[in-house]
Amino acid sequence: MATTTSEDLRERRKNAADNCERWLGNRRVPAPDRLQRLAEVAMDDLVDMYGNGGEVAALEQEVAELLGKQAAVFLPTGIMAQQSVLRVYADRAGTSRVAVHGLSHLLVHELNALEEVHHLRIERLTSEPRQPRPDELAAIPGKLAAVTLELPLRDAGYVLPTWDELVVFSEYCAKRGVPLHLDGARLWESTPYLDHSLAEIAALASTVYVSFYKVLGGISGAALAGPEDVIAEVRRWQRRLGGNLFSLFPYAVSARDGLRTVLPLMDDLHQRAVEVAMALQSEGFRVFPEPPHTNSFRLYAPRAADAIEHTTVERMERTREALCPPWQSADVPGWSWIEVVVTPHSLTWQVDEIAKAFGELLTR
Repeated sequence: MATTTSEDLRERRKNAADNCERWLGNRRVPAPDRLQRLAEVAMDDLVDMYGNGGEVAALEQEVAELLGKQAAVFLPTGIMAQQSVLRVYADRAGTSRVAVHGLSHLLVHELNALEEVHHLRIERLTSEPRQPRPDELAAIPGKLAAVTLELPLRDAGYVLPTWDELVVFSEYCAKRGVPLHLDGARLWESTPYLDHSLAEIAALASTVYVSFYKVLGGISGAALAGPEDVIAEVRRWQRRLGGNLFSLFPYAVSARDGLRTVLPLMDDLHQRAVEVAMALQSEGFRVFPEPPHTNSFRLYAPRAADAIEHTTVERMERTREALCPPWQSADVPGWSWIEVVVTPHSLTWQVDEIAKAFGELLTR
């Protein structure tokens, strides 16, 4: 095999992706096509002004109803949504202490924003690659402004608690008198495993954040749902943080389209993820969790990252099919891993076809 630098391989992957004609995950859609789609699916002639009216107001009402909450607010990012609501809880409680998982997106991917911007004090429930337990919350003494749960916990492998575990954790928060906030960036995908509706899940928490640009395929944006008075205060923080854009209607249009067209597919996506995971294991891969809790899971390969990535890019160039993101080195020497996310595009592939395609990455 010819020697190839990492930089060269990344450039080859980029060029190969640009030429792909088939995608296992989300396909690349040209900007003009996305704009045309927005024009086709827009349902309100009115354009919101600073988030008031039009598609934005309609989206907020839909989300509040889906999650069984009094009110909801649409924001440009989930980072802003969660910073805002945790700041509200801290100001109300008169304490800066919030309990968070050590692998939470709030801590891993946001440049320490909770402390740097809002001076919140982070109390880690655990940093183990699993959902936290009530006894770990009990081990944190003193007054807390809020407790957060990320459902699913992405950086642990998209893991969820069982329904009973979630209920017990929620009851403990209520007994302690501390609000429970759900980081539900992928809450839509969690209903099949938890076997309860969005509203039933959201009822266990005071507030819930959801995202629109992941599996739902929206352009961007998030919503926060909860009691009317909390949402009203979050709107003030949205303004303070610069998120009260003059208009947000393109994002709202795409979000509503995702709710109509993709949200009904969650059971199918989860079932396909379970089937694909089983098939890939028969090819020599390992998956975690097994079976997957959502439509997404970690896939481990018994090949070094540079070797399997080289094979993957070669296959992309030859077949014009995009299978997966770049491979990363695993903790076990000689192994590598990626995240597999089953999307509506994945449903156009047969399970044995997916297994065969991935199997080539181990045998070529």
